[in-house]
Amino acid sequence: MAPRICFIGAGSIGFTRKLVADILGVPELRSSELVFMDIDEQNLSRVEQLVARDLDANDLPAKMLTATTDRKAALKDADYVFSTVRIGGLKAFETDIEIPLKYGVDQCVGDTLSAGGIMYGQRNIAFILDLARDIREHAAPDCLFMNYANPMAMNVWAAHHYGGVRIVGLCHGVQGGHGLIAKVLGIPAEELHYVCAGINHQTWYTELVYKGRDLTGELLAAFEKSDVADHEQVRIDMLRRFGYFSTESNGHLSEYLPWYRKRIEETPQWIGRESWIHGETGGYLRVCREWRNYFDKEFPTWLEEPPYQYGPDKRSHEHGSRIVEAIETGRLYRGHFNIVNNGAISNLPDEAVVEGPGLADHTGIRLLNVGDLPLGPAAVCDVSINVQRLSVEAAVNGDENLLRQAMMLDPLVGAICSPPEIWDLVDEMLVAQKQWLPQYRDAIAAAERRIKAKRAAGDRGGTALATEGAFRKPVRTAAELAAEKAARGRPDEG
Repeated sequence: MAPRICFIGAGSIGFTRKLVADILGVPELRSSELVFMDIDEQNLSRVEQLVARDLDANDLPAKMLTATTDRKAALKDADYVFSTVRIGGLKAFETDIEIPLKYGVDQCVGDTLSAGGIMYGQRNIAFILDLARDIREHAAPDCLFMNYANPMAMNVWAAHHYGGVRIVGLCHGVQGGHGLIAKVLGIPAEELHYVCAGINHQTWYTELVYKGRDLTGELLAAFEKSDVADHEQVRIDMLRRFGYFSTESNGHLSEYLPWYRKRIEETPQWIGRESWIHGETGGYLRVCREWRNYFDKEFPTWLEEPPYQYGPDKRSHEHGSRIVEAIETGRLYRGHFNIVNNGAISNLPDEAVVEGPGLADHTGIRLLNVGDLPLGPAAVCDVSINVQRLSVEAAVNGDENLLRQAMMLDPLVGAICSPPEIWDLVDEMLVAQKQWLPQYRDAIAAAERRIKAKRAAGDRGGTALATEGAFRKPVRTAAELAAEKAARGRPDEG
């Protein structure tokens, strides 16, 4: 078996290298042809060097791997395409976080919903549709597109309904939540069986079975007395009020809901300070800045570290390699996938992209029928699905009215901003991101005129709620991260 596997956005250093190790850890896939593509030549070269060393250390030929900045050439005859692309990179990401703060919208991550996630979707969907066209024209006829990029549901929705490609969205949130629940309950993770379904980053554990007994009703008490209670405040509160635990991290979940980040004086009680993922304002942006600087400085030392060793026992819990293995070998794999619903979750819209349990084998990928979600969790998902629907239609059609309506309906933005403030917020974000939003050319020109007129009148934008955030840490230098690595064996994740 020698499938051709293409990585778009391969300059995502750690992720690409890990996925390759996962794939080549399958004996039947060791002859796979790997193609790396990225528009950043420096990062592409760095990843190529690291993976080439890994191949050599595992007695695999270097000719298995090619790297190119030519997307169409990379996609030629590809059987599988992985995408980890963030359109606009850190430059655009900064505006996703900093501009909403001027209007009082405090985000931890800003890549799935809220103002940052909606605008990230506008940038990525334009790219996704171009990539889908190239897959149709250049890849193998039955090529499977595996999306790892956020906003997950929006990207998959656009690619499926408008891109005309086979696509599945992949995330590791369900596995992470499963491990945390098992830890809190004090039982082996491999012996805890569960049903988890909903939408990406708002997926709910509706059954937790251990030795034939459903422990769902015991979970709140276990969390309240656990050692994670002081940094999982939002997740525990949602469990308390809705009856079910949600997959996503405390920081992620807090920005998808209208209740936990809308009053700056109250937000700190819902944020853990041990790590950015527990709710720090702009936490993920900070960490991305730090690691980019650290990698630029420390890359030569990476080439001196031991290469990865491939093997079945060294694979991660990411779904990607296991799907390729299932399709190529016929081995059945049960995972959690992001696919268009089509009735799998019966009380969520059929056209929505849902995340739920599914099977993969030589026939492809399919979701299992979950039935109804509990009414409360389903209602929370429905609110987000409406934001996703409007955001996708806005991005596909360059429709600024739908974009503004998506912002109004977003739980966090709507809880904080008035309609006129939302109009001003969208104007600022369109103008700041205009180089990545070709579908909004006319809308951006009009927004620029409005902003110019307001500034001439002394209005600099933002609101009285403008904030530096509820809790924010300074960006660490590359030298500080290197010192942490020397002290701990790795840099602290902050």
